[in-house]
Amino acid sequence: MDNHTAIVTGGSRGIGRAIVARLVADGANVVTCGRGPAPDDLVEGAVWVQADVSMTADADRLIHEANTRFGRVTLLVNNAGVQVEKTVAESNDDDWNLVMNVNCKGVFNMCRAALSDMAEEGGNIINIGSISGMVADPSMALYNASKAFVHGLTRSIAVDHGPAVRCNAIRPGWIMTEMAEDGFALANDPDKAMADALARHPVGRMGKPEDIANMVAWLASDQSAYVSGTCFTVDGGMTAASPLNPGLF
Repeated sequence: MDNHTAIVTGGSRGIGRAIVARLVADGANVVTCGRGPAPDDLVEGAVWVQADVSMTADADRLIHEANTRFGRVTLLVNNAGVQVEKTVAESNDDDWNLVMNVNCKGVFNMCRAALSDMAEEGGNIINIGSISGMVADPSMALYNASKAFVHGLTRSIAVDHGPAVRCNAIRPGWIMTEMAEDGFALANDPDKAMADALARHPVGRMGKPEDIANMVAWLASDQSAYVSGTCFTVDGGMTAASPLNPGLF
């Protein structure tokens, strides 16, 4: 990744922070962002831009900032996301606007802005989806729907903008972050729900943010040059066996 300019949205914690750390370690010039000020533990070597990717102007500004500091953007990782722990019947308009603006419009805004950079000289887009876009997590209706959107958009970008641009998605399973902990907290018995989820993993453990960062590193490299329009499930084999059990929640 030497001399590559990469943008990673939502790089302050969890999966995003692990991706930023991996790309910096691999030699990329990394710009990351969030809606608040830079975190105290921002990965050394990364550049922070305060931006809300659901705002078109902020997405454009983020691309401009990266161009100004390091040159043309060659890699975009759309990681920023939010979740609301509600069913459809429980969700209100504010819930819809929050989840869809960040998880859907934010990805769309960043892809559209980056594609203008990548159209002539090429580039690589990696979207962070979720197994929740394939199998529905209980009481996560809007989040589930938003991640299905990300998977569909990924395929469209690969088809419409190849061969100059490759676009793929990663569908993480249970990666132990604050968002995952919030999901387990919905259960009637969170400890039992977590034990059940763990038992469904053929690899015998939950995922770590670094597991997703490793997949990003491969998709960002020339080793994956023949890969585009694909959604990769990285879940320790959990969905190969069965979907999540709604009866536990």
